[in-house]
Amino acid sequence: MSKFKKKVLKRYPNAYVEHSGHGARIVANDEFIAREYYMPETRCEETAWEYAAIACRVTQNFNRTHPMRMDLSDIESKLNRINNRKIRGRRRVK
Repeated sequence: MSKFKKKVLKRYPNAYVEHSGHGARIVANDEFIAREYYMPETRCEETAWEYAAIACRVTQNFNRTHPMRMDLSDIESKLNRINNRKIRGRRRVK
């Protein structure tokens, strides 16, 4: 099993290769994984897995850095938890 196939199957466990008249493509949940990024269908299955792995990686990077994700509520709650621990620690020392 190639490293590209492992990466895709980690994110989409039921992904499979679908052959059509234009070539091979990787499909998960009846959706061509690399369609959003205009990756072409290819004759080689290994290249199809590589295109799907690239699409997964780029999607993950977009989701990580998307401006709508940065609503700061999770960051504020994290800072509150840290400050509460500091306050509890100061009380124990005294």
